[in-house]
Amino acid sequence: MKVHMQARPLTVSASPKGLSGRTLVPGDKSISHRSLMLASLAHGRTKVYGLLEGEDVLRTADAMRALGATITRDGAVWTIDGRGVGELTEPADVLDMGNSGTAARLLSGILSSHRMNSVMTGDASLRSRPMRRVMDPLSKNGSEFLSREGGRLPMAVRGNGQATPLEYRLPVASAQVKSAVLLAGLNAVGRTVVEEPVATRDHTENMLRHFGVDVDVSVLDAGGRRIELTGPVKLTARDVTVPGDPSSSAFPLVAALLVPGSDLLIENVGLNPLRTGLFTTLLEMGADLTIENERVEGGEPVGDLRARHSKLKGVDVPPERAPSMIDEYPVLAVACAFAEGSSRLRGLEELRVKESDRLAATVSLLNVNGAETEVVGDDLIVRGFQNPLGGGSVTTHMDHRLAMSGIVFGLAAQKPVHIDDTAFIETSFPGFVDLMNGLGADIRA
Repeated sequence: MKVHMQARPLTVSASPKGLSGRTLVPGDKSISHRSLMLASLAHGRTKVYGLLEGEDVLRTADAMRALGATITRDGAVWTIDGRGVGELTEPADVLDMGNSGTAARLLSGILSSHRMNSVMTGDASLRSRPMRRVMDPLSKNGSEFLSREGGRLPMAVRGNGQATPLEYRLPVASAQVKSAVLLAGLNAVGRTVVEEPVATRDHTENMLRHFGVDVDVSVLDAGGRRIELTGPVKLTARDVTVPGDPSSSAFPLVAALLVPGSDLLIENVGLNPLRTGLFTTLLEMGADLTIENERVEGGEPVGDLRARHSKLKGVDVPPERAPSMIDEYPVLAVACAFAEGSSRLRGLEELRVKESDRLAATVSLLNVNGAETEVVGDDLIVRGFQNPLGGGSVTTHMDHRLAMSGIVFGLAAQKPVHIDDTAFIETSFPGFVDLMNGLGADIRA
């Protein structure tokens, strides 16, 4: 059943004493989606610990149940009894993916190589986002896609149980498209090859190996990667421990850097090097940011992040860093608004096709609160100053990351900042407002 969220406007005032304490952030969303999907395709029983229980991931769980997997939750532990590759069953109803573009695009790959018919839809935001980027390559494996004009949901998929393996070079770096093609290849006979111009987050490759799949990765001359696997494959159930989401950690972390008097420790954060572009950038800006207790859990590097209030300076972020921090640009732009000097964030074309046009919405967020910006092609220029005014009303466009970025701005601004709707924060960071208030924030309904 489709859930319609009631709008939750909030007003955020500057935190008077800073943010302090120790905290955890929810499990990594990318890893959570993939753990449910691959466990459902595996033979045997998988237990998942630390799964993100946000709306996006719960939609993936519902979809995999509808496709025949048995998924149960006992406290914080999720148990999945998988069907096996090629053994998913046709759903009895439309698969509602809510607000999750990741779930819809990755699941498209799985559906395309199973002998079944299915239909996917989502909320108003997801139905406005393009799916052509996965439809075009996947349709070459013998499956058929039918969507609204522009490749938008609702979308029907006629899967091909004898799918042709694909060899595809991504025109633009995208972990979601790469993953969709690889997942389609699990039930195709022969060698599936994906080449990406720039290395993108590799959680799919890591998790496929975790479930017993032989995945070959080679580095291309230009710095991209070539990923290969041979299907059909058999996945063997293995337990998964999900680390804290580095994208979610970005919001309390940046807030601690901006709010005077802050000293915050965020524990158990995933530190996959293809996800840590924001941390690299903040260090270049002069952030007092350190990593403690580094370790490896479930094949992924993990550590604790300590952030203290810092005087930041402007930065020039190269376009090749975008894949490692694509979801963090709105909150990075907020940090740049509080920095000394100008910052230039390059190569942000991917932001135009997120939950909203995140580039335009980020510019609006900054401008209504007194910051100066300029967009040149796909670059965002932010002219920072140490004490931005605030006092504006942020329009979130049903985008959880814009809502949280607006909250971070308000915690350090001179005047309170109004956020038009924060309901969609629950899709990725359940309990965000309560967590921030517990650390010393002043966020009120």
